[in-house]
Amino acid sequence: MLHIVACIKQVPDTKIIKMNPKTNTMDRASAPAILNPYDSHAVEEAVRLKARYGGFVSVLTMGPPPAVKAIKKCIEIGADEGYMITDRAFAGADTLATSYALTKALEKIAAIRPVDLIICGKMTIDGDTGQVGPGIARRLDIPPLTSVCKVVEINRERGYAVVHRKLEDGHEVIRSTLPCLLSVEKEINEVPYSSMPNMLRAARYQPHIWSVNDLPDIDRAQLGLKGSPTIVSAVWAPPKPQGGKLLEGAPSEQVNQLLDVLLERRELLEVGRS
Repeated sequence: MLHIVACIKQVPDTKIIKMNPKTNTMDRASAPAILNPYDSHAVEEAVRLKARYGGFVSVLTMGPPPAVKAIKKCIEIGADEGYMITDRAFAGADTLATSYALTKALEKIAAIRPVDLIICGKMTIDGDTGQVGPGIARRLDIPPLTSVCKVVEINRERGYAVVHRKLEDGHEVIRSTLPCLLSVEKEINEVPYSSMPNMLRAARYQPHIWSVNDLPDIDRAQLGLKGSPTIVSAVWAPPKPQGGKLLEGAPSEQVNQLLDVLLERRELLEVGRS
């Protein structure tokens, strides 16, 4: 039976979140936490593949206890099982430490039910790195297929997958061995409204929750802040746009005014470079 694991994350809604003007950091309390939009498409694609081929869909996340809500949202979409790793030891993890912790959790899930396919969203809207999915694939030594916009075929019996990868000027068709990892674009599918039975199941559902002590052969030196070689040294809001200059008069006069503005800015740039 095809077993698909979707790796997901709960993130602050970046459409609402505000920046703290004193610390130049995100005020996460200013926005509600949501399932990362790219990950919702990953879960939806996993559910669609289960409908096509039969199988089982699990979801996995790392985060604080409130991230249970993100797993429940995945159950609404149609996932069968949910797993969450949560522990203070994971706090402050960058993408390298996050991929390590998730890999260890995936190894434990695979011991329960062998994993054929891992699906991640292309990136998270609070980080925009797109590094965790490929990092997991590298640690598991399986092919990473990024920017996937269409899944053509999954053949578990013959051990291969065929997908379309999005490029700047089109797409390419890739055939990969299984197991493999897909990181998917939003346009891969449309996430429909949840059905009432799924919503009722999600309301009652309690995921499997593991601490660091539950993961096999864990190296604590590779977790959390201690295992993160990268740090965010500074975050700041983009400068607010300044008011423009209104050009008045006849068209020929406006052209002359525009040239004066451009020449003035050019001189300022040259002074700044010198």
